[in-house]
Amino acid sequence: QVQLVESGGGLVQAGDSLRLSCAASGRTASSYRMGWFRQVPGKEREFVAAIRTATYYADSVKGRFTISRDNAKNTVYLQMNSLKPEDTAVYYCAADREYRSPTMSSNYDYWGQGTQVTVSS
Repeated sequence: QVQLVESGGGLVQAGDSLRLSCAASGRTASSYRMGWFRQVPGKEREFVAAIRTATYYADSVKGRFTISRDNAKNTVYLQMNSLKPEDTAVYYCAADREYRSPTMSSNYDYWGQGTQVTVSS
């Protein structure tokens, strides 16, 4: 079992930066593929980025967001730069045990509770 706890969300202005963190518990968490998704009310959960060794990004965040991990700390980060109002969402961290397609939320086994990111114009 893996528990995931996100932190770092908040209210910022367009153009600002935020760094989200996802702390994972469980001794095998460092071997999982980790992903970030986001969701706004009334819409499906949307892929943002993923990492195991390689990294993957949604086109909408490529060049602005960077995913990284510190296996010694069992923590995954999402550095978000040049934030836009359309980045406003609840951001979720997720873990995949089996290295399936990284962009599909249904392929992830564990989820955090989410952290709100609000970008004002």
